Amino acid sequence: MNIHQSFLADICTAIESLADGGSLPGGLDLSRISVEPPRETGHGDVATNAALVLAKAAKMKPRDIADALAPMLGALDAVERVEVAGPGFINLHLTAAFWRGQLAEILLAGTAYGASDMGGGEKVNVEYVSANPTGPLHVAHARGAVTGDALASLLAKAGYDVTTEYYINDAGAQVETLARSAHLRYREALGEEIGEIPEGFYPGEYMIAVGEALAERDGDKWRDAPEEDWIDAFREFTVARMMVDVKADLAAVGIEQDVFTSERGLVDAGAVDAVFAALEERSLIYIGVLEPPKGKKPDDWEPRPQTLFKASDFGDDVDRPMKKSDGSWTYFANDIAYHFDKYKRGYKTMIDIFGADHGGYVKRMVAAVAAMSGGEADLDIKLCQMVHLKKGGEPMRMSKRAGNFVTLRDLVDEAGKDVVRFMMLTRKNDSQMEFDLD
Repeated sequence: MNIHQSFLADICTAIESLADGGSLPGGLDLSRISVEPPRETGHGDVATNAALVLAKAAKMKPRDIADALAPMLGALDAVERVEVAGPGFINLHLTAAFWRGQLAEILLAGTAYGASDMGGGEKVNVEYVSANPTGPLHVAHARGAVTGDALASLLAKAGYDVTTEYYINDAGAQVETLARSAHLRYREALGEEIGEIPEGFYPGEYMIAVGEALAERDGDKWRDAPEEDWIDAFREFTVARMMVDVKADLAAVGIEQDVFTSERGLVDAGAVDAVFAALEERSLIYIGVLEPPKGKKPDDWEPRPQTLFKASDFGDDVDRPMKKSDGSWTYFANDIAYHFDKYKRGYKTMIDIFGADHGGYVKRMVAAVAAMSGGEADLDIKLCQMVHLKKGGEPMRMSKRAGNFVTLRDLVDEAGKDVVRFMMLTRKNDSQMEFDLD
């Protein structure tokens, strides 16, 4: 029993005593009474709404009920004083001796302190990081990684059956560019003068080692071969190499995720076709032309007929493209398929940790999960603001393609794992954070 549950029991006992004495009617419904921390720290340690929720049934003013409860609660050993505030809130200030006793209990329980069976073994999937496999994790990824890991740990502590997951975005144009960047470094490793890295490629020094590894493995087999002969092999090798580094970076900050799911693997297995068929069977797919969006146009908007999902039926602002006019799937279609895969694996509660720059994606994904599960599954998306870096007093922009980024490993080596984790949790995940590299 935690502190709030303990005081809830005391409050219910006090109410029953008042009812026995005739100060309150008997048989009142106590299920809506809550005990929680006050919104303002100066208003005590715990607060209850008991007087407010009982007033109507008791046919009494909330303040009168609160005034009757106050002296009884004030007589508890743990309570230093009681305040009745506003229309009838009851605020309890607890004694120093009570808090010292709590510290002793925490030390005695050790790492078992705070554990509960609240979740009852319910399966929960928590997906976080899921960075594109195009290079080492950088400082900005640290926040979502630590937030997701801490949330998963709390849920497990509360009795939920938690699976932590990383979605490998290995089916988009970025990994094709990564493969071409690897081929360039491969030719360099074979002794070719490659000159300046073309714009849009990944110029980071980490790609040099990839090229050298490919040259050692394959010799000059691919030097003069056409792209269609080597692109798949180079993409597969480079993504696998990047994911080895990603897992090592996460381990350095104390994170080991349970499942790594490949986007390309899902697409190749027909997962997108399967979820499309499921939505089509529910009459949630149609051919239409969307109105041009205001401001910057998203990548999946076209001024011609597209295959659309009725996202607006499930709380989104507009319907969303699943298939482009050329017949190819949108990124959104792949993401729906991924969450459908989670649902088929038995997860009806899903939590995703997104960067704040994906805020516009929230409504469509929540709508998609509601639609594809027939309302059986829920998706909760937590947004993490980026970590803004400063160096030399100036803001520092980070880009894997430009090659100017500070890695997560650099930060851990400099500050230590525990410091990094603590720092990332000192502010709410949706508030701004600045990190000065100097």
